[in-house]
This record gives sequence, C-alpha cells and structure tokens, in this order.
Amino acid sequence: MNAKPQAAAPAPPSSVLRPIRTAASLILLRDSDRGMEVLLLRRAEKADDQNSGASVFPGGVVDTHDRSLHLMCKGLDDGAASTRLGLPDGGLDYYAAAVRECFEEAGILFVSDSEDRLVELDRLPDGRLEAMRHAAEQGTDALLAMCEAQGWLLAMDRLAYFSHWLTPPGMPRRFDTRFFIARMPPAQDVKPDGREIVAHSWLKPAEAVDPARGLKLMNVTRRTLEQLAAFDSAEHCMTHARALTGIPLNMPRLADGPAGRRAVNIDEAAYEEIGRLDPDGRGDARYALEAGLVTQLSARIHRVAGEAGLPHSYFVGGDGGQWALIDPAPPGSAQAGAAPGPVRWLLSTAARTEKAAAALEQLRSSSWPDATVLWPEPGETLDMSGSTLHALHSRPADDGSAARQFLLAEERFLFTGAAGTPEVRTNDEIEWIAPASGFIFRRIG
Repeated sequence: MNAKPQAAAPAPPSSVLRPIRTAASLILLRDSDRGMEVLLLRRAEKADDQNSGASVFPGGVVDTHDRSLHLMCKGLDDGAASTRLGLPDGGLDYYAAAVRECFEEAGILFVSDSEDRLVELDRLPDGRLEAMRHAAEQGTDALLAMCEAQGWLLAMDRLAYFSHWLTPPGMPRRFDTRFFIARMPPAQDVKPDGREIVAHSWLKPAEAVDPARGLKLMNVTRRTLEQLAAFDSAEHCMTHARALTGIPLNMPRLADGPAGRRAVNIDEAAYEEIGRLDPDGRGDARYALEAGLVTQLSARIHRVAGEAGLPHSYFVGGDGGQWALIDPAPPGSAQAGAAPGPVRWLLSTAARTEKAAAALEQLRSSSWPDATVLWPEPGETLDMSGSTLHALHSRPADDGSAARQFLLAEERFLFTGAAGTPEVRTNDEIEWIAPASGFIFRRIG
C-alpha cells in the first residue's frame, strides 16, 4: 500500500454564495409501436452555457409574471399545487412555467377549451399557431391575453409532479428545478423554436442513455431517463407519478476520481463523505478510493485507503500532537509517510487472538518501534490529550470471537473495522461510521 497525496480536507463554509434560480421542466411522453418514448430537445451551441448542445426536456426559469397565469389554470389551484410541491405558496408558478416554457421551446401547449377538451393546435388555420406562439414569446402577459381571447384554460390537471433537483454546489449557475410529466397532447406537432432549441427527437429512455447514440446528457437528464426506462407505457408512468408522496430533493455533489470530475448522486456510496469534506463544491473530494489514498476526514482523523482485501487504516490524534493508528497496514507499505505526527499507540479492531497479537507486535517492531500496542477491553478509554477513544463491544463473529470498535467521542466517529455492527448506543454518541472499507457515512437512527 503506497501512501498517496491527501485527497481533501473538510473546508469552512464559503463566503461566496451563488444565487439559485427556480425553474420548471416538462417531460413529454407518448406510446408507440416500440414502447414508451420521451421527447428530447437539443439546445443550441452557445458559449458560456453549461447546457450547450445538450439534449434536454422542455423547461426554463420560473418568471415572476408566471403568477399572473394562475387566473387561467384549470384543475389545480395554488394551494393544492403548493402542498404537492411542499411549499408554503407559489407552487402553481412552477406548473405554469413548465407549460409556458414547453410552448415557447417546442410549440406544444396544454390548454383546454370550454368543453374541457385538449385543444388540437394542428387544426388551427395556417399561420395562426405561429402568430400565437410569437405573441406568447413576448411575455407571460401575452400568453394570458391569448388564452383569454380564445376562451382557453391551461390544463394543469394533465401534469403530474415527478421529481425535484438542485444543481450541485460549485457550478457557475444553479437551478432549483421541479420536473413534471405529461402525455403528449393529441393533434400537436413538436416545432423547435430554432433559437434556443435546434432539433428534437422521440426516443425510448433506454435508447437515449445508450452511449452508442452519442447524446450529450446532463446528469439530471440521464438519471431521469434511467428512471423512465422502468415504465412500459405512458399511462403506467403517469399512474406512478400521481401516486408519489414526499418527493425528495436530489442535490448531486461534484467530486474527482479516475474518470475526472463528475456529479455524484445522492444514492452513491461517496455522497455523504463528499458533503462533509466539500460542502461548497470545490470538487476536490473523491468518488473513488484508490489504494493508499490519504484523506483528512477532520483535524483529528486521517484515513489511508486499504488495498483489496485489507482494511483502511485511520490515524486518530489529539491536541497534543500524538496519534493512535487503528488497523495499521502490513510491513513494507509506505503508510509511515502518511502519518500526520508521531504515532504513540497501535490499535486493532480485530478479535484478540494469539495470531492477531503477534502480527500487531511484528508491525510495531518493523514499522512503528516507538509506538505501544494496546488491546483495550470494551468500556476502557484512551486519553489522547484533548481526544478520547472509547473501546466498544461489537457483535461476536460466527466462531464466538468478539472484535472491538473505537469511538472518538469528540467527533462522534465510530471506527467499526471488519465487524461493522456497533454496540447499541444513543444517537448523540455516534454520528459518523468509519468502516473498514469504503466511504464514511452518517449513522441512521
């Protein structure tokens, strides 16, 4: 195991706050002989646009004037919309923005006539639709006037709330976006505006994410398409969406790794550690732990990632500048070069057997001659001048042997080792789990 440069260290909160703009997006679905398809629009190539050339769903920023469209909304009022989105008020603004942006970018408009039928825009006289669309692009008030003149209402009851995403910290532009889904209305054709949107395609979700197709997809678009691929029909997807409750916020985080910097999603193992080390999105935390990678988890804790089949090692220190080493690496590693200070104690999470004790003593004599090997019993503590390690019970192994775990009280960090199951303690005592392999994570419950 070769010690590598330190990956990241927890950072203080940044004083630079990037504004977050609210946005809405409408995912259009249709059924075909090939199965359910989704509409993707290709954005124009633009300088300084993080979405340049990407395939996206129709959508955009919520306009302050979208609230004026409430008067023309059918099937949903602001109270019900806000409850659905988990907001105190203004929820209908997002629905209105999704419908408006879809019309502006793709020429698709969800409106109902006086008999509650979706308006078939393709049946309008030649040139009339384009004139209406041009008028609507002049602003929300123009769209409102157009609907009033035609006797149309915005068909908000045709939309279902699907997901909620927030752009990762550290990105130059951040959007708090609500995603809705709807079935493609009848007798309407997609007509890209030719400025922001230059092309469109109807694809099965699995086709869209296939690397062979070569689409440029943002993380949120790709993840949404992967979700949609689970549904065999638009009706199946709509039924699922209408039954959703408590839709969570998804905020990816930027991190670095073997494939370069990328967004790490909330369901990935590295997510919680990245949030602890890099809350402001510098992007220097890691989504992969190469053998020997050194990571400063806090001022008191440094981790050296283990090789395959070997546990991580953790340097744990106090204010006096002396350190304990939990689960040291075998002789011949470059772990000594990763020590943040003098190592005074060697500890192991393994069960104390003659073999384990002999191996740890050999490590001490070959690599850490100034250190003392300790095998504290559960309930005993190690005082490190400002930091306290508690030895804890863990669940016995199948052979009856009991490994030990260590709790750094001041950080509420539990080093579980191979055992993985902590002694039952109060939530206030343990916040973070530092396992033998993989990333640290918050204790649940």
